[in-house]
Amino acid sequence: MSNLPKELKYSEEHEWVKVEGGQVRVGITDFAQSELGDIVFVELPEIGDDIEADEPFGSVESVKTVSELYAPISGKVVAINEELDDSPEFVNESPYEKAWMIVVEPSDESEIEKLMTAEQYQEMISED
Repeated sequence: MSNLPKELKYSEEHEWVKVEGGQVRVGITDFAQSELGDIVFVELPEIGDDIEADEPFGSVESVKTVSELYAPISGKVVAINEELDDSPEFVNESPYEKAWMIVVEPSDESEIEKLMTAEQYQEMISED
C-alpha cells in the first residue's frame, strides 16, 4: 500500500496535485517513485512556461529508465523546486514534501475537479 495523502488529487499518469489558494503544487506519487527506482536526475520546465494538461512538462531519470512527467492541469509555471537539481533523491525519500516539482497557476480550475481522489487512485494502482 502506497502512501496516499487524502487531501491531494491524483492523475492517471501518477502525479499528485495540492491546491494552495489560487495555485497548485505538483509532484509524483509514492507509487510512481517506487516503480521507477532510485531517481538520479529531474528535468523541470522554466518559470513562466505554459504547460498543457496531459502533455509532458519534464522528466525524471532513474537508474532504470527515463520517464516523462505529464501535467495534471494546464497553466503557467510560477515556481520550480530547484533543490531537486542537487538532490534528486528527495523524490524517493519524500515524494509529497521535499520533492514537489512545480507550482502552477491554473488556466482552467475545472481541470482539478477531473483528477482522482486518493481512494480512486488507490483503486487504479491496485488493478495494475
